[in-house]
Amino acid sequence: MSHDLLKGKKGIIFGALNDMSIAWKVAEKAVEEGATITLSNTPIAVRMGQVDELAKKLNAQVIPADATSVEDLQNVFSKSVEILGGPVDFVLHSIGMSPNVRKKRTYDDLDYNMLEKTLDISAISFHKMLQVAKKQDAIAEYGSVVALTYVAAQRTFFGYNDMADAKSLLESIARSFGYIYGREKNVRINTISQSPTPTTAGNGVKGMEHLMDFANKMSPLGNADAEECANYCVMMFSDFTRKVTMQNLYHDGGFSSMGMSLRAMNQYSKGFEEYTDENGHIIYG
Repeated sequence: MSHDLLKGKKGIIFGALNDMSIAWKVAEKAVEEGATITLSNTPIAVRMGQVDELAKKLNAQVIPADATSVEDLQNVFSKSVEILGGPVDFVLHSIGMSPNVRKKRTYDDLDYNMLEKTLDISAISFHKMLQVAKKQDAIAEYGSVVALTYVAAQRTFFGYNDMADAKSLLESIARSFGYIYGREKNVRINTISQSPTPTTAGNGVKGMEHLMDFANKMSPLGNADAEECANYCVMMFSDFTRKVTMQNLYHDGGFSSMGMSLRAMNQYSKGFEEYTDENGHIIYG
């Protein structure tokens, strides 16, 4: 059911790959709420994914771009302004990838060239995007920019690896650029810290299915799925959040405020009992 929250608004969605992508859901929801959009992803993602299928469904144009390339980003913003008929009202940054995670390099054995790529793709691309947009004056006054992040920026999670560093940098960029862009152009910049979500990128994290189960047991409202995240993004793009900026907003069912839940404690106790003898001594395998 549409509420016309984005009626008449224009936007750019970076990162839609397939129907598992949060960006894909955000694009669908934005158009459903009255927006017109352009879509962007890397040339190889456009070839290998299903972005063209989404574009046809939403009557949106695809502008391939490497988000680490300033030249490519300049093209995305200038073409989007041309196609959509003026400065955009919202932008979604849903981009993240770690070669170290893909190659199963542990955090104490990182390949530093790969680390540079992780940071460039997953965080510095956000700064480049904002800098290009500001120089082109491509985002309308009171526009909204949202980047997706994860609580591993604040806490340590096994297997999340150097993506945690990238998300920390991403959130810092939102605050630092949010001050400048807000002061000069009334553009607001926020990050949404989403529950672990089974996207193509998320599934690359070691033990993702266990992490999702643990987060679900810890969260009083359970994990937020991609569809629910899309709804939250649309609200952040809308005029109802015109004075919200420089915030890291948790969309995780309450996980980020929890220490231990009853469900998680019961699961832990059950597992603990399986590895103790009748005297309560731990059985080592």
